[in-house]
Amino acid sequence: MSTIPSLPSRDDVLRMARNTTDITGQLLDTAGNITRIAINTFDPRDGSGTEVLRVLRETTAELAEASASPQAQEAFYRIVDTLTRLGTTGAPLAVHPVSEPAQALLAALGDSLLPVLDAVEPAVEEFATALGDFVEATSPLLPAAAGVFAGLLLALTPLIRAATDVLRDSTPELRRIADALTAALAPLMPLQVALAERAAAAGANVVRGTLPPLADLTEAAAATAKAARPVLIAGEELLVSGLEQLQPLFLATASRTGRVARAAAVRVSAAVSPTAEPGVVVAVTPLG
Repeated sequence: MSTIPSLPSRDDVLRMARNTTDITGQLLDTAGNITRIAINTFDPRDGSGTEVLRVLRETTAELAEASASPQAQEAFYRIVDTLTRLGTTGAPLAVHPVSEPAQALLAALGDSLLPVLDAVEPAVEEFATALGDFVEATSPLLPAAAGVFAGLLLALTPLIRAATDVLRDSTPELRRIADALTAALAPLMPLQVALAERAAAAGANVVRGTLPPLADLTEAAAATAKAARPVLIAGEELLVSGLEQLQPLFLATASRTGRVARAAAVRVSAAVSPTAEPGVVVAVTPLG
């Protein structure tokens, strides 16, 4: 016979009521914020509300039509299938004891990396802008690079298929190799762990003893670099000036090399293809 569960105490009831009140207040505040956002967005005083609604109606109509296409349905199916697989395989990993050190590591990294990310944010933004400009400048080369990459993939595909067939046919041998390696390496693991602990302790002592002299050396090098900054700046200025003076020579040499290469290409093409029309004579004289 099952026992009748005991009624919650007064403190439990008060705590549940307080939590319910807090949650309800937060939900009401959120609803109020959403209402104010909607009012500010669709305020008809300046005539923008009607235009926003029209754009939303047309956009949602196009999205609805696009979502009904077979391609979109296939993409949705793949997304749902991927999420299902992640849920079925990721949930056991998330609650596994092995995941606790990983979670602690991620928490520690998050706490320590936030100041670093704040410090490098301007440099990262500048680098991203420069990288975008570089990609845009090199965009004419992208089709050729894509073609080369596609050719490499086509060349590697038969090799991968052949290797797959060989490995699939050699499953018993691979299992024997794995068993032999496991039997040979398993007795060595405790010894390796002990040696690793000793090496870690020795390395920690070495690092602990090396850090103070290294800090002194770094401070001395920083002071030296600060004192020699005018000399370094003068050397950089001299190097840049030299490159600027050599720039016309480099451009002239590149131009002359290009003309010679084009002339050689025309001659090679004429020698390789003698079936050209007899009335056409091509002559290229490189400019000295």
